Amino acid sequence: MKVCIAEKPSVAREIANVLGASRRMDGYYEGNGYQVTWTFGHFCQLREPEDYRPEWKRWSIHDLPMMPDSFGIKLMRRDDGVVRQFNVIKNLLASAEEVINCGDAGQEGEVIQRWVLTEAKYRKPFKRLWISSLTEEAIRQGFANLREGSEFDRLYQAGKSRAVGDWLLGLNATRLFTLKYAAGQKQVLSIGRVQTPTLALLVDRYHEIQNFKPEPYWVLRTEYRGTMFSHVAPPKKGKADDDDEPDEKARLKARGYFVSQEEADVALEAVRGAIFTVTNVEIKKALETPPSLFDLTSLQVQCNNQLGLSAEDTLKTVQSLYEKKVVSYPRVDTTFLPDDQYPKIAGIMRGLGAIPGLRRPCWRAKFASRPRFLIITKSPTTTPSSRRARVPAAWAAPRAACTISLCAASWPRFTPIAKSATRP
Repeated sequence: MKVCIAEKPSVAREIANVLGASRRMDGYYEGNGYQVTWTFGHFCQLREPEDYRPEWKRWSIHDLPMMPDSFGIKLMRRDDGVVRQFNVIKNLLASAEEVINCGDAGQEGEVIQRWVLTEAKYRKPFKRLWISSLTEEAIRQGFANLREGSEFDRLYQAGKSRAVGDWLLGLNATRLFTLKYAAGQKQVLSIGRVQTPTLALLVDRYHEIQNFKPEPYWVLRTEYRGTMFSHVAPPKKGKADDDDEPDEKARLKARGYFVSQEEADVALEAVRGAIFTVTNVEIKKALETPPSLFDLTSLQVQCNNQLGLSAEDTLKTVQSLYEKKVVSYPRVDTTFLPDDQYPKIAGIMRGLGAIPGLRRPCWRAKFASRPRFLIITKSPTTTPSSRRARVPAAWAAPRAACTISLCAASWPRFTPIAKSATRP
């Protein structure tokens, strides 16, 4: 039997349907020479400090930094279901003729599946299914072009190195800061590679807002033939960037504004009664390239600004849409399409015409903004009628809003470079 290991039960079900593994067994699907099983996301983790040395279980500043000679992994025994499913995978691997890693196409997906294989003591070569969508066509094409697992060794090492770095920084720094600055307070000062710099940005911004003191300023303006002209003094030669100024008043002055009414009055009197002359008109042609596709972070920012969704809500929504075969795999930091995806875009865009709610925004003459989107992987015209009727009703309102808003501006992503003086 060929054993396929997916990252989630829903993904395993889609793969099993395509492969013809229709018999539901305990923890896997079977049929047509395949056994398709799954994990529940992260099954394994790096070992805890006390797993390396018993004395590291006690928090002591004298034991820092904790640096194991080598890092091992262990099964996350968060519930009986994880242990039971891992044993199913281990038993299937023991008798497998061939193993196919069907984890998500990304660094984290590679680490998750490799750690499962390592914990199950599977040491033989294996194949890798590398696809960015869950449509039947994509799955069939992926299995027709399976790649050697060794091709992704560097991707795995990169993900493992990140996890090790998080362990070294997070556990050592958390114990150090807690013992040094919160001793006896029954409080943990958590330090992390991502959370600590993010918190620092929030704190710095908070202090900027709290300490900001608005300053009045004056600008000379005149209207000529319905056009408003403003005067701002050019910066002095050799003047440092205004961000280097000590306060808001100095920054305004560096930008050429009048910071007192007396200065503004003097300038006004100097030009009062003078003839207004347009000395030069300059027209520039600007080239504006279509915006890049979304990665997960930029999608979360856009959905927060446009729809008020939190980062977690956006992640849950787009992950659900991915599992419904609506968008490409979201948990990647790239904004480029794989080679096999690009030729399908024209058909996908034509398929969107079947939904008026998506078609109308695409053909508007102007866009208030230029939202981006993840690639839609399946056009509505290729979806069975029963599913077309079911899926929209099953989506929560935020999901539908997110989908329509992100698909509304699909055309600018694939149109030629726009030549205009202003943004469309």
